[in-house]
Amino acid sequence: MAFTMHSHSGQFCPGHAKDQLEDIIKHAISLGYTTMGLTEHMPRTALEDLYPEELDEPEASLAALAPRHAAYLKEAQRLQARYASQISLLVGFEGEWMRPAYRSVIAELAADPAIDYFIGSLHHVNGVPIDYDKDYYARAMASVGVSVGAGTATPANGTGSQSTPAIDADATTAPATAGDPEPREEAMYERYYDEQYEMLVALRPRVVGHFDLIRLMSADPGRDVRRWRGVWERVGRNLAFVASYGGWLECNSSALRKGLAEPYPCRVIAEKWLSLGGKFTLSDDSHGIAQVGTNFQRALDFLSSLDVTTLWTLRREGQDQHCVTGTITKATLTEVPVPVNEIRAVVSKWSL
Repeated sequence: MAFTMHSHSGQFCPGHAKDQLEDIIKHAISLGYTTMGLTEHMPRTALEDLYPEELDEPEASLAALAPRHAAYLKEAQRLQARYASQISLLVGFEGEWMRPAYRSVIAELAADPAIDYFIGSLHHVNGVPIDYDKDYYARAMASVGVSVGAGTATPANGTGSQSTPAIDADATTAPATAGDPEPREEAMYERYYDEQYEMLVALRPRVVGHFDLIRLMSADPGRDVRRWRGVWERVGRNLAFVASYGGWLECNSSALRKGLAEPYPCRVIAEKWLSLGGKFTLSDDSHGIAQVGTNFQRALDFLSSLDVTTLWTLRREGQDQHCVTGTITKATLTEVPVPVNEIRAVVSKWSL
């Protein structure tokens, strides 16, 4: 069997995805997918959180987001029923943690009976996108204040969490010094993982999305982050917390199509996660038909090199409706282990 726990469509993510949701699902079925998580981006609630392509008519762009999400849920449930004999469709969304105020927004969205799960993701540092383009990445970096030698990053205005995590035994170097040419980027990495920790503690997402997305636009995305002590401490803290509540990390193959050498998360982080007994699920993070299953072979090879033999997905049981009140309850979800070799047997037939 093959599956993904993270996907998008141009129908409900028109800014940077392609194709109708139903067409994407039909293509996934043709490839041999047996489970597909539908995880369109959640609606944002503030003008300041819009992306550049939404700024020509910002008020109209913002006003369209919530109705689009409602339309997505309606269509996802229709497709869930229509293709039930061919594929198990899980209905979810990708969370957007721009600031702690989004906690209540995400919780309300997740409470909808149609929602099976959501992905806990971070695409911003101090409210500035980190994966849109190099210019926005630089703006995010400029927003971070640097306390040289202290191993602590805060927003440039001095606000934010001041907590310091316990020192990880695997940390290999000291914090940045005045002679370090990369203190600003190091500080931004620290801030990213602090904001990610806020999200994890507040939401405890079942699936944590692209754990180390921060490296995508980095000047050196392949660097070994263990040499940044404060960063590595935070990575270890965050991973330990996810493991403590039984969350999963996705092995996200989209990093490979974007030019990185390894999926999200990179090898050293994946090794740390596995040392904690952590479980992986699998995601293509596709944004259209052309990206469904892209680089799964490379992702599976990466996982096998880490001695990962099992990945995890969810099986969905039917929803119930109360005979008197008409209240619909959430579906029951069961964690399902899938041998890597079973996925490889399907993927090996593709020409992606």
